[in-house]
Amino acid sequence: MTLQQKEIDYLEEQIPLLAELAVSQAFWQSLASGHSVLVADNGELVEVMPDGTKHFVKKIAKRQIIKQKYFTISKV
Repeated sequence: MTLQQKEIDYLEEQIPLLAELAVSQAFWQSLASGHSVLVADNGELVEVMPDGTKHFVKKIAKRQIIKQKYFTISKV
């Protein structure tokens, strides 16, 4: 089966949404199984416990928004 370029583009556009859903599902499954989860929240690393309580872990650098669409990775 050969995919046309429009079909490939459509499928590639779905990747961010699918990734977001997978991360959300993993977050809730971890909490449901009794494990804590670390999340970044407004410049802080916070541990979320299964009962919903949050514990401050440490300050972290704020998220950087990168506007480039393509990146070149060079070998060191």
